[in-house]
Amino acid sequence: MAVPTDEQRGRPTAGGPVPPVPDVVAATEVPVSPVVVGSLREYLGTQWQRIRSGQSGMLPIVLGLILIVVVFQVLTSKYLTAGDIVNILAYGSIFVTFGLAETFALVLSEIDLSISYVGFVGAMIMAELLNRPFDWPWWAAVVVALLACGVIGLVQGALITKLRIPSFVVTLAGLLGWQGFLIFITGADKTAVGGVLSISENRIVWGIVNAQMSPVAGWIVYAAVIAAFAAYVWSRDGRRRASGLSAPPRSITAATIVGVAALGALLVWVCGFNRGSSIVVLEGVPYFVPVLIAVIVLLTVLFHRTRFGRYLYAIGANPEAARRAGIRVAAIRTLAFMLCSFTAGIAGVIYASRQGSMSISVTGGVYTLLGVAAAVIGGTSLFGGRGKPVYAVIGGVIVAAIYYGLFLLGVSADGTYMAIAVVLVAAATVDTLARRRRPSAT
Repeated sequence: MAVPTDEQRGRPTAGGPVPPVPDVVAATEVPVSPVVVGSLREYLGTQWQRIRSGQSGMLPIVLGLILIVVVFQVLTSKYLTAGDIVNILAYGSIFVTFGLAETFALVLSEIDLSISYVGFVGAMIMAELLNRPFDWPWWAAVVVALLACGVIGLVQGALITKLRIPSFVVTLAGLLGWQGFLIFITGADKTAVGGVLSISENRIVWGIVNAQMSPVAGWIVYAAVIAAFAAYVWSRDGRRRASGLSAPPRSITAATIVGVAALGALLVWVCGFNRGSSIVVLEGVPYFVPVLIAVIVLLTVLFHRTRFGRYLYAIGANPEAARRAGIRVAAIRTLAFMLCSFTAGIAGVIYASRQGSMSISVTGGVYTLLGVAAAVIGGTSLFGGRGKPVYAVIGGVIVAAIYYGLFLLGVSADGTYMAIAVVLVAAATVDTLARRRRPSAT
């Protein structure tokens, strides 16, 4: 009986060509038909076909966000004031960033329950370095805090991949252990009053959430961002059309640019109103908005424009197929958990900026679950292989919108948690039903 060769088994041969990764990644997004579009009508018809097959993308969640905003505006009559919109975005910035962190794990069909306390440990390290006796420059304190979070993620990822301990167990231990470490380092600092380390208003870190650029500066930054976005989208779609690849017609590309420009202009315009009083003037785009946009852009490029990102989706869709394609599965998974914790560190910095301090009384478990909720509600699949950073943005804004709306209505914490639970179950249901309708890969 002839022994099958490595090529017949589907394994990469020593020194031979490695099977192309796109064959593995294809399992994550199964096209209904080749999207070679020559007209607007053909494009819209193709998109409708994709929606009917279960590939609705962000459409359901965007419609849900619009519904939530309309309902709370009707119930409160003041939900869409400039101050309320900025408050919602400030709330959402923390949920969004934790959701971005959790996306690294969820795309791999894993979970990280430690993101909140890892991020808060990083924020506490930053607060320690900013205060006496250290008095470090703000940028050095932030860099050390983020690197500490990355090291934590690297250790946890190594335990998961090298020792094959389930990620649930490792990160649950991390949730408990890093909470204890947070209490330990705060207790060791005699300058911490009641377990709280304050961040001076003179520090740049404090101003990330609590300070804002001038209205003129906001419009200048807006113009630069939109110009870069328009140039990128137009050139990208143009190159794909020239190469005969799938791309929307020029009218859709132009409509996308105009739509994003309109939303951005609306945000800058709303932030330009005075959100303070006749004595204290608060107007302009808060600094956390461009910071968050930069993080989202970087992670989007990482997920969709790098080999590492393609490998993430391939492993999440089918780890064994990814391994046979020559992907170093263990190394990619370890790096993903490291980046998960690193991004959680950014969330911790934003949280500390918003609070103006770090405290041992922070409810980290709640923020972990809300980070998971932000990613899942936004559309990241619980089954791995599908999800985008922008999904966490939409999900985080929805969580914040519900939080703030119920706060304006005077609903207590128990009602708020139950409302978010209902939305989370609804999002998971949509994901499950969409998977059933989606055609399987051939």
